[in-house]
Amino acid sequence: MPDRAALIEAFLAASPCAGWQRQQLAGDASARRFERLTGPGGATAILMDADPLTGERLDAFHAIARHLTANGLAAPAILAVDTSDGLALVEDLGADHFAAWLTRHPGDSETLYAAAVDVLVRLQDIAAPADLPVLGPLRGAAMIAPLFEFYCPGTDERARAHVTGLMQEALLAHAPIARTFSLRDFHAENLIWRPDRQGVDRVGLIDFQDAVNAAPEYDLTSLLRDARRDVDPALRERMLRRFSQATGRPLDRVGAASAVIGLQRNLRILGIFARLARRDGKRRYLDLLPRVWGHVADDLGHPALSALAPVLNRHLPPPDAAQLKAILS
Repeated sequence: MPDRAALIEAFLAASPCAGWQRQQLAGDASARRFERLTGPGGATAILMDADPLTGERLDAFHAIARHLTANGLAAPAILAVDTSDGLALVEDLGADHFAAWLTRHPGDSETLYAAAVDVLVRLQDIAAPADLPVLGPLRGAAMIAPLFEFYCPGTDERARAHVTGLMQEALLAHAPIARTFSLRDFHAENLIWRPDRQGVDRVGLIDFQDAVNAAPEYDLTSLLRDARRDVDPALRERMLRRFSQATGRPLDRVGAASAVIGLQRNLRILGIFARLARRDGKRRYLDLLPRVWGHVADDLGHPALSALAPVLNRHLPPPDAAQLKAILS
């Protein structure tokens, strides 16, 4: 038996779920692995396998989960944890993330997205855990580096510096304050729909170990500019308005910040998905590039990005057949 498998067996044997049936679940873009455990009477729990040798860590997940639940939000309870070996047994918040539920119930989009926005409004009033990293304009601009490393590595250094500098200027102008507790990967596949609950408890939260202090609109943008599923533009506008009204932030400011943050996020995502396809062999991520490219094109049409638009239009190739071939070569 491989060492990792033996560690997991020993961890589970000493846990409250010893002897439960195990079913592997689909993974995400990280190196983490997940299993659903099923026990007597249909009780379930989730095993998280975050092998430290792959660079994964569980201490942040553990701390942030406790912080969220202490503040009335629906993060999973920790049933057992071994942070040194990267193993945790956590509460199963449910089998339906937003994307799965909406595939079967497309008419529920307004209800689910409104509930998610309400969670973000609640987060505005929750102090972030101590020592949480800050994702401000300087770091945000630097984070688009994978775009040049993996999506369009032929871009010359002068153009890279020009794009990065203009990105930083746009963030400084429209999303300068990074003081909001942000879960960072707040999108439809990381939100569990729990229709039998009430209020914000209907939205189960997972995959928040990379949480940061960020601009107030950061998670809102992650939700509405989703790389994995389309969000109706009219619904997106209604959710921007809902967030604006609930937080008291002017709608035009929310819209400008969301456009700039959306561009920063999706330029980075182009690079990350290209890296996953080329370096890690996860070619399914290439199928998502056209949607991400569409988000980039939409946001470049906002007046807040008028300086960046012509520069990116000149240097950034679309994800057509030739570009996809270049990414893999």
